[in-house]
Amino acid sequence: MDETREDEVTLRSGMLDRLAAMRGRTLADDVADAMTVVPRHIFVPGAPLSEAYGLGAVVTHRDTQGVPTSSASAPGTVVGMLEQAQVRPGQRVLEVGAGTGYNAALLAHLVGPSGSVTTIEYDPEVAEAARAHLAAHGADRVRVVTGDGTLGAAEDGPFDRILVTAGAWDVAAAWVEQLAPDGRVVLPLRLRGLTRVVAFEHTGTGLRSVSVVEDGFIPMKGIGAMPEKNVPLGPGPDLTLRIDDAQPVDRALLEALDREPTLEWTDVVAPWAWTPAQDFWLATLPGFCRVFVNAEAVAAGRIPRAKDPWGAWGVYSGGSLAYMVARQTGGTHEMPMLQVGACGFGPDGADLARQLTGRVGAWQEQTAAGVRVTIEARPPASAPLHGEDDALLVVDKVDHVFVVTAVRTATSVEA
Repeated sequence: MDETREDEVTLRSGMLDRLAAMRGRTLADDVADAMTVVPRHIFVPGAPLSEAYGLGAVVTHRDTQGVPTSSASAPGTVVGMLEQAQVRPGQRVLEVGAGTGYNAALLAHLVGPSGSVTTIEYDPEVAEAARAHLAAHGADRVRVVTGDGTLGAAEDGPFDRILVTAGAWDVAAAWVEQLAPDGRVVLPLRLRGLTRVVAFEHTGTGLRSVSVVEDGFIPMKGIGAMPEKNVPLGPGPDLTLRIDDAQPVDRALLEALDREPTLEWTDVVAPWAWTPAQDFWLATLPGFCRVFVNAEAVAAGRIPRAKDPWGAWGVYSGGSLAYMVARQTGGTHEMPMLQVGACGFGPDGADLARQLTGRVGAWQEQTAAGVRVTIEARPPASAPLHGEDDALLVVDKVDHVFVVTAVRTATSVEA
């Protein structure tokens, strides 16, 4: 084995070891085998080997503003989705979003010579690159289709597994129609701006999740796309609100930062100060959104620091807004103890801040931890799903109504 080849094998093995350490458990045997056999660097030829076998995503295409439009997903994301899909030899698989072609190559290894993989890519340039990468790897039997993934590929179905590797606003009707009766569709589903990778299976009335995992993806393109609206506020801009579902915005909101902020604090103090399903609890509030805070504006003292630098949850109404904040009260840098609060701007900012802190307090009292989230989907005209009256969140979309329930597990604190 030459030195370069040995380096690639060593880096690939090291990537899998780091993934297992990060997850606290080993990878599923079939997924680990596929990632051992398929060389990721072939699918990101412009990246150094250390990046190709790192644990981060590798951006491969950007638009004219520099915004990423296609990437090789982080290996942990790839592993998680493949484990949720539970792909078996001999199955027919549809992938929506070819990207670099790496995931399609892994799927081809999992289904084996008796199975088939069709991958659809909206961007012709990205599709052509995926074809070239797959050919370089020797996975020519993967069929790469240039087109709108929302429409699926009925000529190759029905599919035992459908994997959507771009953020989806809805479960397209074509995917459900092309899914085999005992099939499974896995997709990053966006609900009120929250993204979860959901593995759905058929029920008698629609689809029901068998697993729900938090992650993020580049949004889909094409007829199934629903762009999020970004609303910049202040001179920096100091804040940027990201609003989903094409919700309207009052122009008075642009002047919200002209007033001094109001801070409200809860009694909640905990490591990281968050539990996995708490954002769904907040998403029931009208005007729910994500708020991005400019670090320079924080350093200048114009606005308080957000609880999460990658985007805090907030709400807006008329000319006012509020978002989640936190301050360290103890612990260490690695495991800080944070007190949760909210910051409000505008004439009704204090009321909105109290809404947020009230919801956080209520969530802690009712659940504290140990919550299992289930998501169901049904066609809008069908009968209500079981448990809808007790739903945490109900979201109406074009092809489906989504019902989110959060059930306390045995480790939860009883109310």
